[in-house]
Parts: sequence; structure tokens; C-alpha cells
Amino acid sequence: MNFLSLKDKKEFFFKKENIYFFLLILSTFIFDRASKNYIMSNFSDTTYYINDYININLIWNIGIGFGFLGTDSTLLYSLVTIIIGLVILYLIYIFVISENIDKFIFSLILGGAFGNIYDRLIYKAVPDFIDLHYDNFHWFTFNVADIFITIGIIVFIVRGFYIKN
Repeated sequence: MNFLSLKDKKEFFFKKENIYFFLLILSTFIFDRASKNYIMSNFSDTTYYINDYININLIWNIGIGFGFLGTDSTLLYSLVTIIIGLVILYLIYIFVISENIDKFIFSLILGGAFGNIYDRLIYKAVPDFIDLHYDNFHWFTFNVADIFITIGIIVFIVRGFYIKN
């Protein structure tokens, strides 16, 4: 295992390309926060019809993806939040040691993850508001952070199939 000195770690962490990707993470986070703030301020209790396929419908998700593990138990909520935080810390580490294409992928995932963990810590729930549907079929309600996380994961999977080391 290769341990870097504190100076080497600092230089490694603050490489020029890392700064650009940190800005992408920050931009993703800010875009997510702005969208959630706008929705929370303007669409509290009613569903807003946009067209035959999309509505704005603010719901508060206390679970993880798709409402999974949603519970009123403070202990379970706190445990899940801690696990999510640890996963985010691990992703930051992977981000820092990755190649640039992977840094782009992890930047999208981390920006969205920071947006959702922020909501879990501040509001004790994540505001989801994008309601996609076709006739009576409704997809799980989601938010902008979920879009970035999903795009990052899809690109990561596709990259795994087509780009070999």
C-alpha cells in the first residue's frame, strides 16, 4: 500500500484537473439546490400539470432511492444517513485517484449525492418533485440530483462494457 506524505496528498488532491471537476461537483450541487428551493417555494401542496407525461408534484422522501427503506424510525433513518455519508466519502477517495473520464462520472454522482445528503441532514427528508407518467403508469417521483446520479451510474456502466484497461 502506497502512503503519500501530507505534502504529496495536498498536491495530489489539488491538481489542476481535480479543481475543474470539483467545480463540476459544485455546479451540479448548486443546480440541484436551486431547483429544489424553487419547487419548495412555489409548489407546496398541489400537483402542477405540465403535459401528458410530466407533472410537478412535491413529495418528501424519507427513504433512499425510490423510497426504499422509508420509515418513521429515527434510528434506521440515522443509520441509513451515516451509511450514505460513508459511501460518499469512499466515492470522494475513488474520485481523487481516478482518471479524468472517471472523475467526470464521479463528479456527476457526487454532485447529486451531496444535494440529497444535504436535504437528509437539513430537512430530514429529500424533496422529490418530477413525476413522469404515461396514462396510469407513474415512475417514481425524483429530483435533479437523482438525474445526475443516474446519468453518472449509466455512463459508468456503459464505460465498463466498452472501455477495457
